[in-house]
Amino acid sequence: MKTMKLAVLVVAIAVALFILIPNLSWADDGAATFKAKCAVCHGADGAGKAPKFPSLISDDAKKLSDADLTDYVANGGPKKLAMHAFSTKGLSADDIKAVVSAIRGLQKK
Repeated sequence: MKTMKLAVLVVAIAVALFILIPNLSWADDGAATFKAKCAVCHGADGAGKAPKFPSLISDDAKKLSDADLTDYVANGGPKKLAMHAFSTKGLSADDIKAVVSAIRGLQKK
């Protein structure tokens, strides 16, 4: 009887953790999203394909603030580039933040 209560308690805690912490993942979600949505044009390494697809690891890209980089990913930046308006294509603010983090990671390599 004691082990049954302990098992129920462990299962209840595990379920609660997965419900309360939705981003419980060992994978880098930002890198996966970057690979799926950005790498086709900007390359898996972020180097881009000049002249049409700019490098995300260039000195100019590194100088962008996180807010500016977020604006590019979410809204297309100052020019409102439709292909970058991922906030209208199903990416949440957290997803976009993760993509920005993944880009910053590429810039450090």
